[in-house]
Amino acid sequence: MKLLLLGTGGYFPNAQRHTACLMLPAVGVVLDAGTGMFRIAQHLVGDELDIYLTHAHLDHVMGLTCLLGVLRERPMKRITVHALPEKLSAIRAHLYAEPLFPVPPQFELRPLAAEIPLADGGRMRWFPLKHPGGSVGFRVDWPGHSMAYVTDTTASPTADYIEHVRAVDLLVHECYFPDTLAPYAEPSGHSFTSAVIDVARRAGVGRLVLVHVDPVATGPDPLGLAAAREIFPGVELAHDEQEVEF
Repeated sequence: MKLLLLGTGGYFPNAQRHTACLMLPAVGVVLDAGTGMFRIAQHLVGDELDIYLTHAHLDHVMGLTCLLGVLRERPMKRITVHALPEKLSAIRAHLYAEPLFPVPPQFELRPLAAEIPLADGGRMRWFPLKHPGGSVGFRVDWPGHSMAYVTDTTASPTADYIEHVRAVDLLVHECYFPDTLAPYAEPSGHSFTSAVIDVARRAGVGRLVLVHVDPVATGPDPLGLAAAREIFPGVELAHDEQEVEF
C-alpha cells in the first residue's frame, strides 16, 4: 500500500513543508486537511473521496477550502469529511463563516464511525489522543500490513494510545521538538524526539516516520535523529511529497 505525505509540517507552512495532509490514493482516503491538501488533485484515482480529520485546529483543516480549486480541476461524485461532531460544528460555523470563506462547503460532513471499512479488506479505527481541544489518531489494517497516524499529542511511555499502535508496520507520528526543547512539548500538547522513539520501541512498530515538524526548525537534522537511530534504527524524518510503501 502506498501512503503519500503531502504535508509534513506543523503550525504553519514554510518553504520546505506544508501542514498536515496524508493520502492513501488507492482507497480514496485522506488523513487531515492542512495546507498540503492542494496536492491531492493529481493523485485522485476514483470519483469518491473520504477525508478523516484528527481535530479542527487550523493547520489540520484550512486545506478544506482548497477543495474549491481541486473540484474545478478534478470533478468528484462525492467528497465526505469525517470528524468528531464538535469538530464538524466548528468547521461549519467558523472555517466556512461567510466573512472568512463565503463559498459553502462542497462536501458532506459526517461524524466519525467507530470502525470504518476500506477497500481491499481494510478497516480503520480511531482512538483518542491527549491534546488541547482534543484530537484522535487512526490505525489502518489490511491483511498482511498496517499503519497508524498519531499527530498533535504528547508522547509518553504511559500514553494510552500505545496499545492502539502496537506492532504496526508503519507509524507516522508527530515530532514537533528536538530533545533540547523538550520542556515546551507538554504545555503545547506536542512531542519531542526521544519520547516518540520510546513510544515506537515500546509499541514494537516496524518503521517510524516523523511529521508535524516545527516550521521554525532548520538544518538537515532538526530533530536530532543521528542519536535517535542508535536506539531505533527504523526512524526517519518525512518530507513533503514523499511516497511510503508499507
